[in-house]
Amino acid sequence: MREKCSVGAVCALLVLLVALLTGCTGSASGSDGGEEDSRLGGEVSASPSATRAGYGAVFLSVDECSSFGTTSFTEVPCTGERAAARVVARHDGKVSDGPLCPATTDFVLHISEQSQVSDEDGDGAIPQGYACMRNLEPPHPGDPGGGGGPRTIVGDCVYGSGSGQVRETACDGKGEKEPEYKVTKAVDKRDRCPLSTALYVQLGGKEPVGCARPL
Repeated sequence: MREKCSVGAVCALLVLLVALLTGCTGSASGSDGGEEDSRLGGEVSASPSATRAGYGAVFLSVDECSSFGTTSFTEVPCTGERAAARVVARHDGKVSDGPLCPATTDFVLHISEQSQVSDEDGDGAIPQGYACMRNLEPPHPGDPGGGGGPRTIVGDCVYGSGSGQVRETACDGKGEKEPEYKVTKAVDKRDRCPLSTALYVQLGGKEPVGCARPL
């Protein structure tokens, strides 16, 4: 659904890809088994979406802020009382094709392409992209051990969810699932993990193998 914006404003369709306080799904293998072909840090799509007006020249640019909502996310001044999260990185294109978000990103907003709309410059088009968001206040599920965020990083805890998959959970045991393993190191190859490694977790990035020990 599209909503007409006033002159000087732009609209964008926002879809929450990673819900707060939800873990990432990833593939894992035991120390003596083969690694299964599955994505780690997979993003969970949420159905609510809505159009809202933006404030800056670029919708949700780096260091701009958004509000939170169950059906929509609106760009708001960072000094305002509605500000809840800040953009720490912004990329065009699809999440699957673009750069990874910073390690401690709390959640990701997918920005759907918006065709040209009327504004002062006559160019209100917004390309498809995504914004990596960091909450202005705790909790920070993207922090090591926080139990969520779009990426699994060193310091995170996971539990087996079946079929060679693992999901993040809070290391302090306050999540819905008890932690079973903790990622203690990230390496480029499995043979560089410590001997105490009991589980290999796909992390992505330059060091895509996470070495996890049992808890």
